[in-house]
Amino acid sequence: MTKQPPHPHAKTNEGNLRLVAWEITRNCNLSCIHCRASADMGPHAGELETHACFNLLDEIAEVGSPIVILTGGEPLLRQDIFKIACYGTNKGLRMVMAPNGTLITESYAKQMADAGIQRISISLDGASKEMHDTFRGVQGAFEGAINGIKLAKDAGIEFQINTTITQLNLHQIPAIQELAVTLGAVAHHIFLLVPTGRGKYMIDQEITATEYEQTLNWFYDQKEKLPLQLKATCAPHYYRILRQRTKKEGKSVSFKTHGLDAVTRGCLGGTGFCFISHQGIVQPCGFLNLNCGDIRQASFSSIWNTSDIFLSLRDFSQLKGKCGKCEFKAVCGGCRARAYEATGDFLSEEPLCSYIPG
Repeated sequence: MTKQPPHPHAKTNEGNLRLVAWEITRNCNLSCIHCRASADMGPHAGELETHACFNLLDEIAEVGSPIVILTGGEPLLRQDIFKIACYGTNKGLRMVMAPNGTLITESYAKQMADAGIQRISISLDGASKEMHDTFRGVQGAFEGAINGIKLAKDAGIEFQINTTITQLNLHQIPAIQELAVTLGAVAHHIFLLVPTGRGKYMIDQEITATEYEQTLNWFYDQKEKLPLQLKATCAPHYYRILRQRTKKEGKSVSFKTHGLDAVTRGCLGGTGFCFISHQGIVQPCGFLNLNCGDIRQASFSSIWNTSDIFLSLRDFSQLKGKCGKCEFKAVCGGCRARAYEATGDFLSEEPLCSYIPG
């Protein structure tokens, strides 16, 4: 067999692995209208067994010390979830979890803490039960999430609130943020809808580019008003807006003044972040359904370091359209998943951006 030449960017574009979102199961007790995975109670074939999960954590730890997000589906539906979390903790990984809150009991909360889960994220897509339950597809989801949050807090586990923004709940975002403060959250992360999975059927509920810009500017204005860590996710334009606003205010962006926002970028897919499906398929993110490698057939380190898709994402000169011309491409990058859903090309320009490169 002829030896293949190395990828031209293999040495210069190594990824600094900071976050891994691992879909530990696709089973779920809810039926969220915007779910990227179209998750349900299953069963779903091909789920990694416990020993394979341990091996994967070993391989992740060989690449770096990222935060590992145990997500789903609903991670608490796996009977071995606390064994897996504990194994990762013992490997020195920062283990966190993304349950929907409805299945958290006092016992589960204690087991989370004992397994070393350092933070959980629970989604609230409405400030009222009517709005949240509409998103989640199950009556009682709001009350269940609030109860789960209180039990986790009592067990000493910090929590953040995640919110996916659409036309349905755009008007409730300030109230959701106030609720996050009242509940004692440490952070509020907003997500802009990416129309994948069941979310494809909500594409008409996607906010416009203008509303997107207005929302992110509003989000910037909350930074010094609230006792919360605020992060815009799947909203890479925020990192352009951050620099535009601080420059206008005569300020500079540094870790001292802006924390992690100063040392991260908008789209981390394939550069500092990756997603692993319940079947062991590695992707740039959960919304960008591109197979970068199968951990049953190759090591995680090999996939992370040599996947052509990952290497392309690390080479910002490959971005096309106005994203390729944009002076903020190194800190924004545009949402690669939205670009892919709109055009079939993950390197094409972000479709929900109103900014014209200067």
